[in-house]
Amino acid sequence: MQKLVFFTLLAIGSQQIHAEFTAADCRELGFIKAQLMCSSCDKLDDFGLETLKTPCKQCCTLDQQPAAQRTYAKAILEVCTCKFRAYPQIQAFIQSGRPAKFPNLQIKYVRGLDPVVKLLDAAGKVQETLSITKWNTDTVEEFFETHLSKDGKGKSSYSVVEEAVDDDDDDYLLTNKV
Repeated sequence: MQKLVFFTLLAIGSQQIHAEFTAADCRELGFIKAQLMCSSCDKLDDFGLETLKTPCKQCCTLDQQPAAQRTYAKAILEVCTCKFRAYPQIQAFIQSGRPAKFPNLQIKYVRGLDPVVKLLDAAGKVQETLSITKWNTDTVEEFFETHLSKDGKGKSSYSVVEEAVDDDDDDYLLTNKV
């Protein structure tokens, strides 16, 4: 009888090992399935948490291509000049000569918008949108060096697109252009 119970438990245990948990199962185990990357599960051994590795592997999402290897054909940095006071690091980047290093970078002024970077593919379709509110000037430059394709070399200028505004000369955005 003990052997029967043992084999039954072994069979049930082996089914769970090869089955993938649902999001609810993972949540009960303390994992967030949508945010858990499989590479994180591999690091559990480093902290003496080998027992968590199996359920972690059943709840994880396969890692995508590393971000450092993904490049984009074009980027658009969108910002409002009225927010420069709140984000001086973005203002410093834009007003420096740094954007000129990136011919496939476009700076677009959009009223009321916190600074974001839109990354586009070769067809001009937005692939990712990132908030850069916490980035410093060097981080912004390094990001563009890493993630923008180098195909545009030879050109030495970037473009600036301003939001269409009324003919009101007293407009705050018109008087505070970069």
